[in-house]
Amino acid sequence: QVQLVESGGGLVQAGGSLRLSCAASGRTFSTYTMAWFRQAPGKEREFVAAISWSWNWRGGVTYSADSVKGRFTCSGDSAKNTAYLQMNSLKPEDTAVYFCAVRNSIRSTNSNDYTYWGQGIQVTVSS
Repeated sequence: QVQLVESGGGLVQAGGSLRLSCAASGRTFSTYTMAWFRQAPGKEREFVAAISWSWNWRGGVTYSADSVKGRFTCSGDSAKNTAYLQMNSLKPEDTAVYFCAVRNSIRSTNSNDYTYWGQGIQVTVSS
């Protein structure tokens, strides 16, 4: 089992920044992806960004949704089993519950491919 704990959410004005953290504990994998998804009220859960690591890679590989490119940056520390989501130039439409998720493989933007999920953390952007 893998336990995920998100932190760093809250209320921010449009144009502001927040940094989310996701700390993983429990089972470890030689290849895995830590991803961020978000879900706004009445909408489906959507992929935001992710970072993948593999035992034979030098460092992690990151990727993000087109809707957040240039504003959000995903990073992580595999030694600490932690991923981060730096969110800049936030917009009211970024308001959602943000979830951290882990899968035992490389990249995927499909939430159904992720086995482990955090409890979610609220991000609210006021106009």
